[in-house]
Amino acid sequence: MFALNCNGRLLNIDKSIVMGIINITPDSFYSGSRYESQDEILNRAAQMINEGATILDIGGQSTRPGSTRLRDEEELERVLEPISSIRKEFPEIFISIDTFYSLVAKEAVRAGADIVNDISAGSLDEQLIETVAALKVPYVLMHMKGNPQNMQEQTHYEDVTENVYAFLKQKKVELLDAGIKDLIVDPGFGFGKNISQNFELLKNLSIFKDLESPILLGISRKSFIYKTLGISAADALNGTTVLNTIGLSNGASILRVHDVRAAREAIQLVNTYMQ
Repeated sequence: MFALNCNGRLLNIDKSIVMGIINITPDSFYSGSRYESQDEILNRAAQMINEGATILDIGGQSTRPGSTRLRDEEELERVLEPISSIRKEFPEIFISIDTFYSLVAKEAVRAGADIVNDISAGSLDEQLIETVAALKVPYVLMHMKGNPQNMQEQTHYEDVTENVYAFLKQKKVELLDAGIKDLIVDPGFGFGKNISQNFELLKNLSIFKDLESPILLGISRKSFIYKTLGISAADALNGTTVLNTIGLSNGASILRVHDVRAAREAIQLVNTYMQ
């Protein structure tokens, strides 16, 4: 069991939980996850909470391969009001801010976010780590090679599982030394990995339990699923559920998904099966 201190509230993870994705952006890779109006965002938040989400992950810019990077002020303008509105409307939900910018992290937490979910491990804003340490909120540590603009050109590994594990292990030590107390680890599926490497990481996911932190599995509708099946992201829910089920069996603590109900049902069935 893990207990994370989220702004004075404990997020207890004794069984796997669901993180629902709300993208406030016009260019995320899956069109079904894009929301722009406040009514759309609040309606989607309500639906995800009703379907069993424990965390809502709010993102203000796409980090798909080849995406264009926004400035921190632009990203902040997109996410600040939605976070405030969700916090006011749904005070019990946990909110994570999906950002690699220190300014966005600071203001988002001030507006009601509880967790900082950073794809970059602090590599894209040198002030982010000290900012998160000062905020005293949990931090999602993810592995990525390069940045979203060039990461798919950097898929060479001697051993992808060993390399990603070693990176997360060393970075966890650095973050604890920097003052970040509560960590979630994410192997970074799709971020600087090719199709076979993503499947290898999933097969070996249980190795990451040795890091003694909750494991976030973020594979929802990603290209290694739909390209393997020869379909589109819009048709990749079944494939996502199959691989999420494998991930749960291998130790995933948090499923980051577009489709909360399917993920919640997968968790319920796996938990029942493993009793």
